[in-house]
Amino acid sequence: MNKDSLIGAMAEKSGLTRKDCESALNAFVDSVSDALTKKEKVTLIGFGTFSVVTRKARTGRNPSTKKPMEIPAKDVPKFSPGTSLKEKIGGK
Repeated sequence: MNKDSLIGAMAEKSGLTRKDCESALNAFVDSVSDALTKKEKVTLIGFGTFSVVTRKARTGRNPSTKKPMEIPAKDVPKFSPGTSLKEKIGGK
């Protein structure tokens, strides 16, 4: 499912216009992105939690040259599904 089909599904289920759903989805994405930029957690009970984790620096290998290289530490976004979402997907 891409963004356009998600907007269509939201419009169909909510009874709102596609334009309103697109605005709501864009606001949601912007709000979550802003919170993660500030390293805040975003928790949606039953759906899941968006957070930021720091990957440690490590040594890797360049696939072309096979020489070791240092991979620096960096912050990456993470999503942990909630119980309701896990149950829905797991068929319970």
